[in-house]
Amino acid sequence: MQFDVFTLFPDTFGPYLQAGILNRAIESGLLTVHLHNIRDYAHDRHRTTDDTPYGGGGGMVMKPEPLFEAVGSVLGDEPPCPVILLTPQGRLFDHRVASELAQHERLALICGRYEGFDERIRAHLATDEISIGDFVLTGGELPALVVIDAVTRLVPGALGDPDGALDDSHALGLLEYPHFTRPPEFRGWRVPEVLLSGDHARIERWRREQAIRRTLLRRPDLLESAELSEQDRKLVQQLRRNVGDEE
Repeated sequence: MQFDVFTLFPDTFGPYLQAGILNRAIESGLLTVHLHNIRDYAHDRHRTTDDTPYGGGGGMVMKPEPLFEAVGSVLGDEPPCPVILLTPQGRLFDHRVASELAQHERLALICGRYEGFDERIRAHLATDEISIGDFVLTGGELPALVVIDAVTRLVPGALGDPDGALDDSHALGLLEYPHFTRPPEFRGWRVPEVLLSGDHARIERWRREQAIRRTLLRRPDLLESAELSEQDRKLVQQLRRNVGDEE
């Protein structure tokens, strides 16, 4: 998987890319991240990448010329991959979108700054727009790292456990079940006996039940589109009755 990131602040990416899973993926050749400084494509004396908005108003707007030249120089006039604008106006990023993006061998990410983009960038350069949530950040660098991290986890071989991503929260539409590790008792709080039983079938049933229970209590909206068996649906009905009785 290759990412081409267009940014005004390429130095913000290094520490995160050099740690943990992403660093191992880079070292093993599964992940390549090329950082392109948008200022390198601004040719005036001050390397200007923003200007005041037509019509007045606060803030500065990112100019079209440097970004069009940057993307064109790296990807050509007809980019061979999605060109994604990271913006609060984009479609909401979630596991489904990450899985969709992971099907591509290459992705381009454009990080905004200031008040926003010249609309011609949005209309004629970007092929997709993504938001990581209903809030505003000072720039697109953090959203770009979020996308890189989430998508890379879905690349075969990026995780030590080949099935690791399958159990993650949201992978199957549910929140993940609780985890425990040693010691078996800590300050009087014991690990559930089923996890110490060695009975893998019981453990899998318990984990599934706990995932459904946690999703129902914390994110019941996810159950509407989750992949549930008939047995799962019966459990959901039973848990809902139990919750109603407790209230």
